[in-house]
Amino acid sequence: MAIDYGLKRTGLAVTDPLRIISTPLETVDSAVLLKFLQHYLQKETVDEFVVGMPKTLANEDSSIAPDVRKFVDELKKNFSDKPVHLMDERFTSSIAKRALIEGGMKKKDRQNNANVDKVSATILLQDFMNSRMV
Repeated sequence: MAIDYGLKRTGLAVTDPLRIISTPLETVDSAVLLKFLQHYLQKETVDEFVVGMPKTLANEDSSIAPDVRKFVDELKKNFSDKPVHLMDERFTSSIAKRALIEGGMKKKDRQNNANVDKVSATILLQDFMNSRMV
């Protein structure tokens, strides 16, 4: 499962059992994210988490990085049996916006940041899976 963590909302994506392709799952209010994950993992199998780490163009932590690290600590505490991988998430939002345009999504729907967050998480997960195939 990929997690594109944000201060207000978080995009989530999952993969098929064969780990071939990632799919958008949901956008969740970040304040209730851990509860959502606990409930989701009671019904579905999740082997590991991939969390987007926001970086600047200079490859330094962005201003939200401390919040993401705090969330990662909580994630590890709540799901200690699941590995957590950090992935550079630079450019995932702009790639997601471009994908929504190319996919024919209406402008009104593209302006809904929840859609961008889900697709960003999907890109993050696909990049992670692709990096492990090499």
